[in-house]
Amino acid sequence: MTTVETAAGPAQTMVLNMGPQHPSTHGVLRVVLELDGETVIKARPEIGYLHTGIEKSCEALTYSQAITLTDRIDYLAPLSNNLGYCLAVEKLLGLEVPKRAQYIRVLLTEMTRLNSHLVWLGTHAMDLGATSVMLYCFREREEILKLFEMVSGQRMMTSYFRIGGLALEPPPGWLDRVRWIVDMLPSRIEEYEALLTRNRIWLMRTQGIGAISPEDAIALGVSGPSLRAAGVAYDVRKFFPYSSYEEFDFDVPTRTESDCYARYLVRLAEMRESLKIVRQAMGKITPEGPIKADAPGIVPPQREKMKTEMEALIYHFKIFTEGFSPPAGEVYQRVESPRGESGYFVVSDGSPKPYRVKVRAPSFVNLQALPKLSEGGLVADMIACIGTIDIVLGEVDR
Repeated sequence: MTTVETAAGPAQTMVLNMGPQHPSTHGVLRVVLELDGETVIKARPEIGYLHTGIEKSCEALTYSQAITLTDRIDYLAPLSNNLGYCLAVEKLLGLEVPKRAQYIRVLLTEMTRLNSHLVWLGTHAMDLGATSVMLYCFREREEILKLFEMVSGQRMMTSYFRIGGLALEPPPGWLDRVRWIVDMLPSRIEEYEALLTRNRIWLMRTQGIGAISPEDAIALGVSGPSLRAAGVAYDVRKFFPYSSYEEFDFDVPTRTESDCYARYLVRLAEMRESLKIVRQAMGKITPEGPIKADAPGIVPPQREKMKTEMEALIYHFKIFTEGFSPPAGEVYQRVESPRGESGYFVVSDGSPKPYRVKVRAPSFVNLQALPKLSEGGLVADMIACIGTIDIVLGEVDR
């Protein structure tokens, strides 16, 4: 207990540790709170409990091997991280990815956004007491994970995007599975809204809670739905298009209230926009065509060629044992992950292993806004504030 001066005179405050084992901190996050009764006077996030050293580990691996680590940064949006890293290395190499592969990348990253937002909505609703919504969201997420498994053989850590294109040709019938999901999801999103959007308890727990001004959000580097809920229509897919996003028609949902409820509404609207993008991508993907760039020595040859041509076998062996050496230089590539601007800064010294990989992780940057969101509010509202920032601790600590 400590004594501080308030407007009403001296008052005793209490320092309370929230986490790192608290289930509603969405991972091993510790928030050191100073409380005057139930009012939060100070909130200080303490991070590092999940530190894995992923950025440093990339320096010991070849460029292709490092892809598997990017899956584990934001483990709810592994394909978004695959894409950011692969685009950065492709920029270093000057590789042009075939259009068919670009469209498949767009489709799967938007399915990843839907998967991530479903996890967010389900866990956030459960934090505030709406347990049934979590069960519904995970029911739909399961269908998306089945799609990822169908395409790559893995439900979560797919490592499906590779430098120069895709790991494998998608299996027959995979687009039928996508079509079934996009036809099913709109009615399910309406179901979530029927449960929450006008629910009096939900409104009391989220409206007017955790507001931040657009000026403060920009100053703190906030991006993604948290920034767009403050009225700033910044989306990397629109401002710095990549992987042919400039060919897709979609809106950037914004709100102006900038509270927990606004962030909830923005993410629901984003799910509908992602469905719109997926439908467009389905129309652009041709039944046949290359899924990898033609770059011998960098992109592995087709397995059929490897079994019949000695030169292809040699390339395959050298790529997977020695790697390839991009020219010396440095690049920065940003993508719009479900949490905001995810950036990859990759430095090459001309060797087969990256000299430096630095990740601009949106969860890490957005977490800076937590004191602004929560100070002056009630301790019970900390749960809503942490939930609507939508952090992933693997991305915060790296």
